[in-house]
Amino acid sequence: MGGAIGQMLSSAVGVAISPLPLIVVILMLSTPRGRANGIAFVLGWVATLAVLGTVLVLVGGGARSGGEPARWTYWLKLVLGVLFALMAVKQWRDRPRPGREAKTPKWMASVDGIGPGQAAGVAALLSGANPKNLALTVGGAASIAGATGGGGAKAVAVVLFVLVASLCVLLPLGVYLVGGDRAAATLAGWKTWMAEHNSAIMMTVLAVLAAKYVGDAISGLTA
Repeated sequence: MGGAIGQMLSSAVGVAISPLPLIVVILMLSTPRGRANGIAFVLGWVATLAVLGTVLVLVGGGARSGGEPARWTYWLKLVLGVLFALMAVKQWRDRPRPGREAKTPKWMASVDGIGPGQAAGVAALLSGANPKNLALTVGGAASIAGATGGGGAKAVAVVLFVLVASLCVLLPLGVYLVGGDRAAATLAGWKTWMAEHNSAIMMTVLAVLAAKYVGDAISGLTA
């Protein structure tokens, strides 16, 4: 099971290093109903990843063949690796040019008027419908499903995946709840830095993940 955890951690970290959800949860915490919206957003994020990860692991229950990961799992990683490489190229091409501010989605300007239910819905979309996060969750679930170990061990791996992948929203909420008067300034600094470096962060993360997934796939397919 240790191998599965090692394999899925890269996917979980890839989900966690996502500037957009961190920016959005900080915006949620800045609304008039900040505490309720922030908690609802985090719960929606965690629940979506937990359900999606569990379903994918159950669906991929036949991911082992003759004591080894099934061959299709390596083909899946190869496809995902190529997808991440294409996403990295897109991030590079869409990066803000020098002297220009990074664009933020127009819908973010309307978060002040939403309630907890809508906040949870936004979190579900960002965690489950975002192409990068969905691809990473599929890759992490494939690693868990193809590992040795029983259902209990795989359940622990899914829980760890969800916890690590949720750090991008759990940390801002924690700062908000325990940070007192300094929390707003701290979170505003995080949001500004992430917004300014969003393209560079995502390009680097996607390129590293592409190299890892493609490398794992080639190693498995040529073994």
